Amino acid sequence: MIYAEILAGGKGSRMGNTDMPKQFLNIGNKPIIIHTIEMFLLNERFTKIIITIPREWIAHTQDIINKYIDESLKEKLCVCEGGKDRNESIMNGIKYIDENFGIMDEDIIVTHDAVRPFLTHRIINDNIDMALRYGATDTVVPAFDTIVESKDNVTITDIPRRDFMYLGQTPQSFNIKKLVKLYNSLSDEEKSILTDAAKIFVVKGEEVKLVEGEVFNIKITTPYDLKLANAIVMGDKYDK
Repeated sequence: MIYAEILAGGKGSRMGNTDMPKQFLNIGNKPIIIHTIEMFLLNERFTKIIITIPREWIAHTQDIINKYIDESLKEKLCVCEGGKDRNESIMNGIKYIDENFGIMDEDIIVTHDAVRPFLTHRIINDNIDMALRYGATDTVVPAFDTIVESKDNVTITDIPRRDFMYLGQTPQSFNIKKLVKLYNSLSDEEKSILTDAAKIFVVKGEEVKLVEGEVFNIKITTPYDLKLANAIVMGDKYDK
């Protein structure tokens, strides 16, 4: 089986003075998270789409799904409580899958940020194909700017070669059983340095294959990002 998990656990602290998490803010005429859900619903390869959300926002999520998503498509969607961080949310989604549907050896999960609504069907399908074949994938774009490292946040400690550098996006996609096995084998110290699920594989010396992303597959985290996202939506409207 092929599952999607939309990660919507962020509180949006960098978005400024808003009364709700960033995934519920509107771009165009509907919430960001609805744009993202719709992209996954258009792909018929998914068995179920799991949405992980803070407990206090589960009812609101179900309300906007009822408002914006066609009744015939709702049966594919499952809403469950997220965790205290990204990887714990992923594991909560996997636990939900295991308890409700069971997990087979070849099952994969395509994990994606709720606030990246501009992914494409090509990116989704490449993630599915690569995860089925290799077991772990990460969506990336080349780093066009020079990357500067500073370990003390005061002086430069390294400037890596740009042609070896990429910017991570999502989806990140994995064989479910392998992901769970590796995550459960991590020490507390290893868990403390994780920034995303792909690093679980890297820390354990496992290969993660690259999927080519798109520069417009942006993550909406700041007021500027929100303005840019609205401009993209309006541009698409006028192009049609």
